[in-house]
Amino acid sequence: MKKKLLLLLVVASLGFISCDDNEDDGRYADYLVARPLKITKTEFKNGVDVIAPLPIEESGKIYAYQDYIFVNDKYRGVHVIDNSNPNAPKKISFIKIAGNVDISVKDDYLYADSLMDLIVLDISDITNITIVNRLENVLRDNVIWPLGVDFFEQTNFDYENEIIVGWEVVTERRLISEYEERFLNRGDALFAEAANDAGTGQGGSLARFKIVGDFLYAVDSHNINIFNIEDLENPQDLEDVYAGFDIETIFNRGEHLFLGSMRGMYIYDISSPATPTFVSEFQHGTACDPVVVDGDYAYVTLRGGNGCGATESGLFIVDISNISSPELKISYPMDGPYGLGIKDEKLFVCDGESGLKVYDKTNVEDLVSLNHFKDIFTFDVIPLDNSLLMVGDEVLYQYEYLQDDIKLMSTLQLD
Repeated sequence: MKKKLLLLLVVASLGFISCDDNEDDGRYADYLVARPLKITKTEFKNGVDVIAPLPIEESGKIYAYQDYIFVNDKYRGVHVIDNSNPNAPKKISFIKIAGNVDISVKDDYLYADSLMDLIVLDISDITNITIVNRLENVLRDNVIWPLGVDFFEQTNFDYENEIIVGWEVVTERRLISEYEERFLNRGDALFAEAANDAGTGQGGSLARFKIVGDFLYAVDSHNINIFNIEDLENPQDLEDVYAGFDIETIFNRGEHLFLGSMRGMYIYDISSPATPTFVSEFQHGTACDPVVVDGDYAYVTLRGGNGCGATESGLFIVDISNISSPELKISYPMDGPYGLGIKDEKLFVCDGESGLKVYDKTNVEDLVSLNHFKDIFTFDVIPLDNSLLMVGDEVLYQYEYLQDDIKLMSTLQLD
């Protein structure tokens, strides 16, 4: 009898919960909420250090240099991985850099952003990395605002003594009426207005830093920030070049830079490297947009939705044989792509939750699927001479090239 009574009570309680949920369904919805990650200005200025390996919190971009792989941990710094044995890579240290999202390396000097500052580190002795320079306020529009956020969470913020180094984005269930009235909220309105070669390593397609010869190009939301790094320890900050809106990525081929933005692909001539000049653009609907180039074609992945815009996700192949007049050759549907890469006739596409897709691009108008690695989240790839690096959700993958395929060699859990 007691068991029956208990069962009735449980059923009744579930009924009440169900009723409450049904009532909430009309008034509540799930929204993306950005919470600022704050530190004091003193901590920021002293926020560069080299420490023992740490678990990763949020996988960012990857960079390969000699026998080492550097994996960004968004807004926190860079994980250093010894890859001298690709079958058994191992983490060896963590470079703390407050607000960091990008790096680039030339001749044992690592350049990293720390919000608006450019940090220079000597990595010639990987077991004794040293900080050699800090250029302050040279990356003038480098604060990365999260895309597609519905709310910027209000918080007590001390403008005199604190600084925002990044954001934590979470899903929360909130009143629809609160969402509709959010710009009447002073805190949200404030944040919304603000939102408005040899010797070098290799970054992925999502990179915002690119070294070409004696110059470092670093794109922010609107500009190409240019540094002469002939004196590796003492970069010279040159005049920025305004490049448009919502610049996200940079890629180099020969004497041209290819900038991926939410609005299109912009091409700049760097035959005079200190003064890039606009050549042409390929426009598309609003979408998150990295780009890589091979031969007469630029390969662009567009990720629609989730704050990236209304454009459907896809792979766009653009004919750039006439660099002054790029034209769309063909497009292929994708689910939610991020980075991509090319090795000879193989094309690798990180299609987010849909995994890694491998194609033969011999005929760009008829891509041939070679493989599809499912059940993994993929973010960006770097095709090296002898292996393919890919970073996913807190995991580093390495693949061996086969004649018509690739084969997994190793994984490294970063968490």
